[in-house]
Amino acid sequence: MPPLRVRQFAERALAEVPTLAEDILGEIQREYPQLPLVLGDNGEPLALLGIRRALEHFVEHLDKGLDTPRVPSQVFQGFGRGEVLQGRSLDSLQAIYRMGIRMSWRRLAAIGIQMEIPAPAMYELADVGFEFLDGLVAESVRGYAEAAARRAGERLRLQRRLLELMLSEPQRSAAEVAELLADRAARIGWTVPHTVQVAVLLRPARSAVAPAVGDEVLLDMECDQPRMVIPDPDTAGRAELVRRATAGWSGAIGPQVPVAGAVKSLHWAQNAVGMMERGLLPSGELLHCTEHTEALVLLPPEELISDLARRRLAPLDSCGPGHRIRLAETLLAWLETRGGAPEVARRLGVHPQTVRYRLRQIRELWGREIDDPDSRFELELALRSMRLRGEFGGGARHTSGPP
Repeated sequence: MPPLRVRQFAERALAEVPTLAEDILGEIQREYPQLPLVLGDNGEPLALLGIRRALEHFVEHLDKGLDTPRVPSQVFQGFGRGEVLQGRSLDSLQAIYRMGIRMSWRRLAAIGIQMEIPAPAMYELADVGFEFLDGLVAESVRGYAEAAARRAGERLRLQRRLLELMLSEPQRSAAEVAELLADRAARIGWTVPHTVQVAVLLRPARSAVAPAVGDEVLLDMECDQPRMVIPDPDTAGRAELVRRATAGWSGAIGPQVPVAGAVKSLHWAQNAVGMMERGLLPSGELLHCTEHTEALVLLPPEELISDLARRRLAPLDSCGPGHRIRLAETLLAWLETRGGAPEVARRLGVHPQTVRYRLRQIRELWGREIDDPDSRFELELALRSMRLRGEFGGGARHTSGPP
């Protein structure tokens, strides 16, 4: 195209820009009536300003003969940021851009027909128009990504402050904590639940991707052992969501407690994880503390239980190691069942006569103490702790007579 014809075409197109921009904005409002119309300092819609600038830049490109249209980056990055602030995706914005390009092309095509611009030149103009569309979308995506990253970073900061309040020993009155909790929760759009469970996670690898638990479940990945607060765990689908999101992770979920007592749930989860690391609880999965109450109650107070075992199990000190274990297993089975020799024998997988022989020995060793309820209770605590620590023998022995 001769430069003069291009300049004439650009002048005609530039004269159409104000009306075309108004028409495009009107169509956007008809198609997307829910979109807010933000006004600038001069009272003019910012969207109208952006449309007009985009059209002007495109036409200037034609007149100056640039290789690619120059996209007004700040304006369209601002549109992308606006979608983040409004809580929307970029889908509707991209649809709006496509609508604007189609309307613009129809108007430019009409000018081309009036000026008898050759068809090949108009085809080239269409190609450039779609390149320009790509540039608009790219700038909006950049603005959207930057705003989303800032918002995510700000939310994480506010979320950590909320978790810090929930998972630390209270230093204020209950009323003050509740008020502060409600304020910090509102800042991230989190509804304060009635009850929570707190989980402590063990990373499967340093580069492990964070569990995709969604915004309702609070997750702090900044700790060496990530922490997770599960609101109202009985909510339909909540347990399944957590199970799927944490597939491949191990750790422990504390008991369900009122939200004001979240730190208590955290303590139980931490205790369970510590026992997992010592091999006292199964690892490789996300276990629930309430399913391992016996171990969590009996194993952590090691000094107390050890002293109790030393005193209550002292009568076994005179027995050899193997015989000591067999008598301990038999005594625990009897205490747990309070049954006769046949029932205890079935539990141990030995002959009833073997059990009778061992029970006679037990009575000789403990005497009347074995009939005292408090003594039996403490004996059972000590023996259960032995079993939890794996101090009992291996497989059951089958025999027809005394050991």
